Amino acid sequence: MKHVKPVLNIRPVFPGRAVACLLFLLVFIFISMPVAAEPEIKPEWLPALLEKESITIVITDSGLGGLSVVADAAEKFSKHPAFKHVNLVFVNALFSDQFGYNGLQTREEKLAVFSSALQSMQNRYSPDIILVACNTLSVLIPDTEFAGTSSVPVAGIIEDGVEQIAQQLGDDPSARNIIFATKTTVDEGTHKNLLLEQGYTDAQVITQSCPQLTLHIEQGYDSEYTEMLIDAYVDEALSTMGDAGGPLSVSFNCPHFGYSLDFWKLAFSSRDVEVAAFLDPNKEMINFMLPSAVQNRYPRSDITVKVLSMIDIPQDRQDSIGRWLHAVSPVTETALYDYELNAELFEWRDLASGSKE
Repeated sequence: MKHVKPVLNIRPVFPGRAVACLLFLLVFIFISMPVAAEPEIKPEWLPALLEKESITIVITDSGLGGLSVVADAAEKFSKHPAFKHVNLVFVNALFSDQFGYNGLQTREEKLAVFSSALQSMQNRYSPDIILVACNTLSVLIPDTEFAGTSSVPVAGIIEDGVEQIAQQLGDDPSARNIIFATKTTVDEGTHKNLLLEQGYTDAQVITQSCPQLTLHIEQGYDSEYTEMLIDAYVDEALSTMGDAGGPLSVSFNCPHFGYSLDFWKLAFSSRDVEVAAFLDPNKEMINFMLPSAVQNRYPRSDITVKVLSMIDIPQDRQDSIGRWLHAVSPVTETALYDYELNAELFEWRDLASGSKE
């Protein structure tokens, strides 16, 4: 914008002209000032939630990746007791061991089945809030019948992931981020599109799909085959990205991928590629419920954890994820081993015509 240099006028100025000059000067100063960042908009339901003495949080995922969110929540609420009682309920919303949401025929079927799952969570556990620790399901939330009829707030994980990436990229045009995610999440492009809308470029936001990695992490997050897959996907991403660019960050936009953090670090370091930050939105999901104003309201929090699933969780998957949970939250590890199997957790058969695969 071309700035106009004010001209001093030593002649007497009539009141009307003085007002006009003053207004012009104020406008000039206003438009020359840097624009302040907009204040964070808090949901209208959050203050009442934070005033509760006891709280029930349902965390759901179409698999076991979301258990890391449960573990993170249990640890943080224990260290910063904002509530007297915290009831954490993890619901594995995977409804079949033959196919999942991405195997359903249409988006309408996905919406109907997931809405049924959410309604069941509300009816069975009376949650104060539902957290969806799944990128595939988070995309569906606004369009579900449940979201339009229920008073229970539902928060997804996509916004946390996008915010993390944006903060890391900052205003450095040379900064880059690699999004590692499932093929479905990459194909949908939600994370990248939201970042492009904020002014970042294709060269700054690289996406890499990781087929089959979720399954193998559940079977063995520290197995040789999982390490081999991660190494291959890192190699592919770096080949696509090229050598040019500034600071590099990595984002795990599948809730399972953070379980194998050591393998990701090894894959980059073995290629002499420096990573400024490994971003995991799983560790951000619960933070909005722990602002400094409510931390340590009580001497301690009584924390309970329950795990439920519609399908059998094989022993090798319990052992794999259980080993990881043990170091973070033993109470969550115990809940996984003591999980409740309920094949009728929510209705889906009458809502789906079968698998498209």
